[in-house]
Amino acid sequence: MADFEKRSVDPASLRMMSEAGKAGLRTVWDRSDEMEPRCGFGTLGVCCRICMMGPCRINPFDPENSKGVCGADADIIAARNLARMIAAGSAAHSDHGRDTAYTLLQTARHGGDYRITDQVKLRALAVELGVAVEGRTKEQIAADVAERCFAEFGQQHGELNFARRAPKKTQEAWRKAGVMPRGIDREIVEIMHRTTMGVDSDPENILLQGVRAALADGWGGSMIATEISDVLFGSPKPIRSKVNLGVLNPRTVNLVVHGHEPTLSDIIVSAANDPELVALARSKGAEGISLAGICCTANEILMRHGIPIAGNHLQQELAIATGIVDAMVVDVQCVMPSLVEVAGCFHTRLISTSPKAKLPGAEHVEFTEEKAYETAKKIVRIAVENFLNRSPEKMVAPDVRERMVAGFTTENAFRLLGGKYRSTYRPLNDAIIAGRLRGAVGIVGCNNPRVTQDWAHLEMCRELIKNDVLVVETGCSAIACAKAGLLQPEAKKYCGAGLQEICEAVGIPPVLHLGSCVDNSRILTVLTNIVAEGGLGDSLADLPVAGAAPEWMSEKAVAIGFYVAASGVLTVLGLPFPVEGAPRVMKWLTEDMEKRFGGKFAFESDPIKAAHIMIDHIDRKRKALGLRPMMYPQPYKAAAAD
Repeated sequence: MADFEKRSVDPASLRMMSEAGKAGLRTVWDRSDEMEPRCGFGTLGVCCRICMMGPCRINPFDPENSKGVCGADADIIAARNLARMIAAGSAAHSDHGRDTAYTLLQTARHGGDYRITDQVKLRALAVELGVAVEGRTKEQIAADVAERCFAEFGQQHGELNFARRAPKKTQEAWRKAGVMPRGIDREIVEIMHRTTMGVDSDPENILLQGVRAALADGWGGSMIATEISDVLFGSPKPIRSKVNLGVLNPRTVNLVVHGHEPTLSDIIVSAANDPELVALARSKGAEGISLAGICCTANEILMRHGIPIAGNHLQQELAIATGIVDAMVVDVQCVMPSLVEVAGCFHTRLISTSPKAKLPGAEHVEFTEEKAYETAKKIVRIAVENFLNRSPEKMVAPDVRERMVAGFTTENAFRLLGGKYRSTYRPLNDAIIAGRLRGAVGIVGCNNPRVTQDWAHLEMCRELIKNDVLVVETGCSAIACAKAGLLQPEAKKYCGAGLQEICEAVGIPPVLHLGSCVDNSRILTVLTNIVAEGGLGDSLADLPVAGAAPEWMSEKAVAIGFYVAASGVLTVLGLPFPVEGAPRVMKWLTEDMEKRFGGKFAFESDPIKAAHIMIDHIDRKRKALGLRPMMYPQPYKAAAAD
């Protein structure tokens, strides 16, 4: 256990690592250890594989005399590599948005198993996108909204509609820098063109196109995914649930959904409650059917249905290793190929569903919107039929779970703060202006086996709320803090006196769960509404806020980091981008970027130091706005962590 304790702070994960080790099962942590020592050239970002004259490796200790075969230096190579990471991350989240738009169009034209749930949001979107609403059915409106969203992907000139949601001063900064996104697909394709051998050799010019593509993701593809998901599946509302591997019930059929797209998982919620299937489960000796989630698919059905979360990214193998997961159904993104090997050691049926993401060795049950409920019932039935195939000697269910509150959005924050009849952000702005609340930080991103699981998220979050900083979270970061009990109102005991007063007055946790990783777009719209409310500047760059991803691992996180920083927000990463061998690129990211956009990157592996980088930044922004000193200048002596 001494070795395992360096891997995670989560007791359920530690228990399952021990059990996996006893069974001779290799997990993501074992494979990570086997990568040591890691390739120094790759870590510094100074290797190039984009043509067959190489691969080329640049000596970071002699950059003046070290170039690739074509003459590209370390800065060119690192900028190209980083831009391609942005392209991949933007493509992943934006393709999610495209799929939700397709589901909305199919629902509007053909009906089927989905319905238009939030008609108020649909009409608001229609007005924003210039779609006529008077005298038209919801289906007619929805079809046109879907088509307008499709146009955002393919248009070749002009500006993205949702990018105009940003404060005017922020938009002006983008136009001045030449990075206002035109079309989502166009910006991603242009990165791939510019970074092809023999095209763009200006590192800054390459990075600016990376910014443009990232903005097309954050203010385009991801925002489309969030908005249309709300229309189809319902806008989330504050909801109670539970989290960690202990939500898996040894007495019920356990079906775990994993991935990122809500179209299948949302319909599985209905299928898992189908009386026919529940009766079948009971005939097998089970008490019923339990549904739980991993990663952002989990967050999607948590936010709207209160379905419990089994764990975050690094717990996907460990969930199967409990021996009580009867089926795990996966779609796209963050799904480890190792799941096939792990499931082969247990009775678990591993089921892939997307034509974009097949797993050799797994069962494939292809999902289509046209047969959504039929497919969902088939998958639930597979899990139920597999219940009796469990091996009692392999069943290990950690009795570790925690209560949580989730379901916060841009829209319901108005009502929470201002009340039913006077919905407004004014109390939040006034709390910052008065010095009761220092500011806000968004903590997002993944787990990474190179960092002790959940540790950086928790340490950073606790330090921020202790210093009167409200924290908003999405994705695996929110799951990490939920497992530690920080996503419930009782966590106010860990807060500074000012934030504690706000939590008591409003009845909210000090850490707000805003959804899946595409729902970072909610953070952007929250900040935009704070600016619009007045008293805290004219652009996102004026606000006393910051962003962080202390354990990031995915290319999606690179795109997210870029659109947050380019929107004017200091963004602190626990792991640096692989560009440390490129001094000009590092300088642009950590200094020059701020001159154009008001936001920049900082890299700090120590989560406490990273928290204070953000706190100091927030204090500088407060001073620039001429705000009052903090009402409680000394950090409140928070209760010791449980």
